[in-house]
Amino acid sequence: MKLTEFRQQKEIAVQEELGRQIQALAIPAVLKESMNYSLQAGGKRIRPILLLAVLEEKGVQHPDALKVACAIEMIHTYSLIHDDLPSMDNDDLRRGQPTNHKVYGEAAAILAGDALLTYSFGLIARLETVPAEDRLRLIDLLSTAAGAEGMVGGQVLDMEGEERKLSLEELEQVHQMKTGALLTYSIVAGAVLAGCPPGEIPVYAAFGRHLGLAFQIQDDILDVTGSSAELGKTAGKDAASDKSTYPGLLTLPKAQEKLVHHAEAAKTALQKLPGDHLLLEQLTDLIVHRTS
Repeated sequence: MKLTEFRQQKEIAVQEELGRQIQALAIPAVLKESMNYSLQAGGKRIRPILLLAVLEEKGVQHPDALKVACAIEMIHTYSLIHDDLPSMDNDDLRRGQPTNHKVYGEAAAILAGDALLTYSFGLIARLETVPAEDRLRLIDLLSTAAGAEGMVGGQVLDMEGEERKLSLEELEQVHQMKTGALLTYSIVAGAVLAGCPPGEIPVYAAFGRHLGLAFQIQDDILDVTGSSAELGKTAGKDAASDKSTYPGLLTLPKAQEKLVHHAEAAKTALQKLPGDHLLLEQLTDLIVHRTS
């Protein structure tokens, strides 16, 4: 299947499943509305699509894969809601729309993020077609990727890095945790659901780590070269916040070289796995060449 067709199909499927999951909740109306506002605001759905691409390449049609993909997207969305808050990055624009707290207020935005985070774990815990051992593994890995050792810890390091120049090693650590951990989890979760042998899991994880760094380097580049209209968020925010970035540390051309390096390293990791990996290679190219 071509990537364009695959993405279109899966984006629609993820969007619809996210809507069903939230609609079924018996919760206060404003909370449901706030959660849906950010979930349905669009986005590239890169993380769910990576999970589903692993399954597609393995020829596995898993009945609960879409729910795991949605759980990941809920955590990603919660992180964006909280990231935009005045106490964090203080952003007014996300995916071309006013940020959640600008529409619903800070308290409702915080609670919507909290609700998305906690519901994601329950969604995986209640999967009907995944063995208990695999459910526990998926929850354990997700708690690490999204928590203090992953995304949350990376966010703290990112804030601590403002107004001081990080080394390249420190910057990579920030982004491996803040961006790469959840992205890598998406790929590894796909491998777990596909029933891949234990020896393949570290290879998928290596692919994810390089892809996560490539993703973040391109984000840093776009913050310099893109416009707010193109990005759907405030351009130039990193420089305004005095954050260390790849272009800032390395220069823009060197950052672009680093981007290519990690993209090629990601593809090289895939070559260690059996079978065809055209979808994942095309997704790597999509991440490298995206303009938003």
